[in-house]
Amino acid sequence: MPDLATVDFAAVFASVLPFILIGFAAQIVDGALGMAFGVINNTLLVVLLGMPPAVASASVHAVETFTTAASGVSHIVHRNVDWRLFRRLVIPGMIGGALGAYVLSHIDGAVARPFVMAYLSLMGLYLLYRAYRGPVAPKQPKVIEPLGLIGGFLDAAGGGGWGPVVTSNLLVQGAAPRTTIGTVNTSEFFLTATISATFIATLGLKAFTLQTLGILIGGLIAAPIGAVIAKRVPARRLMGMVGGLLTVTSAYSVWAALAN
Repeated sequence: MPDLATVDFAAVFASVLPFILIGFAAQIVDGALGMAFGVINNTLLVVLLGMPPAVASASVHAVETFTTAASGVSHIVHRNVDWRLFRRLVIPGMIGGALGAYVLSHIDGAVARPFVMAYLSLMGLYLLYRAYRGPVAPKQPKVIEPLGLIGGFLDAAGGGGWGPVVTSNLLVQGAAPRTTIGTVNTSEFFLTATISATFIATLGLKAFTLQTLGILIGGLIAAPIGAVIAKRVPARRLMGMVGGLLTVTSAYSVWAALAN
């Protein structure tokens, strides 16, 4: 154990601060739009720091266990949660997440990622069209349990995907943006707790690093703010913001995968 008297706390803080800022920004986006925390942070850890995909995904999900809890509480307080939809999403999501974490711990789960991202790019463009077209009468989504299973699997195996897959598809089916975002965020806590437990069982505690702590601090600070944004921004604008973010991030992921 290091002698605290010899630790340069200013240097430690300087090294952690960028990750605090990234965690803060990613959680603002995730809390407000129901997606992107995992995608942003996982990309950073793999591309910039060179972490193995399994360790990076484990790190992000360890952080998300805490940030999704804080975000979920905030969405509940602001009445952004559809509890019927929550019940139908959460169990399939946990099953898919455990399977995805197991797969990524044993094989390269990135093979299908470009195809998934291409699909999500199309979903983003469709949501932009829906936002441009104007108000559409909300409808009760019908395909929910399979969506939770697939979203949970891709989230663990691809290092992010619960929000993009589940939020976008529910919105395409006609679900209301505010409660969709709140419900997907709240159910994500149970998903990330399951994924983290699976990663710890298969990989040990490799995921807990100083960078992970920085992302956690930033995410916890930002969690309550995203729920307020989701509650106050009009549905049509939320739809457009989700579509724009989904299109840009997914198209970039496809380009990056093809470039390698």
